[in-house]
Amino acid sequence: MATGPEAVTCGEAMLLMLAEPGVPLDRAVHFRRSVAGAESTVAAALARLGHPTRWLGRVGADAAGEAVLRELRADGVDVSWAVADPDAPTGLLLRDSHPQRPLDAVSYRAGSAGSRLTAQDLPPEAVAGARLVHVSGVTPMLAPGAAQAVHRLIELARQSGAAVSFDPSVQHSLGTDHDWMRIAGPLLREADLVVAGEDELEMLLGGGAEQAAKALLELGRARTVVVKRQDHSTLAVTRDGQWTHEPFGVQVTDPSGAGEAFTAGWLSAWLRELDPERALAEAACVAALAVQAPGDTDGLPTRAALARALSLYG
Repeated sequence: MATGPEAVTCGEAMLLMLAEPGVPLDRAVHFRRSVAGAESTVAAALARLGHPTRWLGRVGADAAGEAVLRELRADGVDVSWAVADPDAPTGLLLRDSHPQRPLDAVSYRAGSAGSRLTAQDLPPEAVAGARLVHVSGVTPMLAPGAAQAVHRLIELARQSGAAVSFDPSVQHSLGTDHDWMRIAGPLLREADLVVAGEDELEMLLGGGAEQAAKALLELGRARTVVVKRQDHSTLAVTRDGQWTHEPFGVQVTDPSGAGEAFTAGWLSAWLRELDPERALAEAACVAALAVQAPGDTDGLPTRAALARALSLYG
C-alpha cells in the first residue's frame, strides 16, 4: 500500500492579510490572516479533494511561517519537507477583495524565504512515489536559484515517473513580458500537462492560444493543454480531440485564486482518470466555489461538496 503523496507541489507560500470585504486596501483597518501562493493553493485544493499532497518550499523560521505551515497542515497537506529559513522572513501579501473592481495588492517577497529556494532543498525522496508534480511560473521568476530548483524538480519527476504539470500564473510584477518568455516560457515544453490562461499562452508562445496549444502537443511533451479563456470558458486540447466548457453562473465575492482552484480541479480529475469533458466541468465547479468566498482558499471544496455543487449547477 502506497504511503507517499499522490501529488507534489513546489513553490511559494506567503502569509496573506486580506482586507475587510469591499474596503479599498489603503482604507482598510481590519484584516483576516490566510495563505496565498500559486502552488500552495493548488496543494490545499488537492488535499481537500482527497488527494494525499505534499508541498515543498521555504518559509521563514518566524511566526508568519509557522502560521502558513499550520494552515496547510489543517487542510491535510504534508509539509514535512518544507524548510524553515532562519535568515529570511516569510513572504507577505496584503490585498483587498471586491467582485467588481480591480484588486489592490502589495507583496513583500524580495529577499523572502520563498525566493531563496534552491535545488538542494529538493532531495529525491521528497518526490518519490508521486504520480504528479506541479509547479507554476511564479517560482522560477523569484530568483535564479529558485529557477534552478524548478528544473531540478522536473528532473526528479522524470526519474520517479511522475507527470509534470505547469501553470504559468503570470504576475507582471515579477518581470517584463520578455523575462517571462525567457524564464518561464521554456517550461511549457517540459510539462506533460499544461493549464494556462489564453493571454498567457499568447504572450509566452505568440499567435493564438488554440494554435499555441496544438503546437505544444506537437513539439513539446504535453499530453493535454487546457486553456482558460478570457470570457471564463475553457478549452481542453489533446491529440484525440478538443472539448469546451462554459463557466457556471455564480455570484462572485473574491475572484483571486480562481485560476489555481481551476487548475487543482483539473488535476484532481486527471488523477482520477476522468474524461476531458468531465474534468473541465469539475475544474470549473471548483473555481466557481472558490470565488464565492473571500481569500484564496476559503471556498475550496471537499470531494463531497464538489459533488453536491455539480448536481446543483449541472
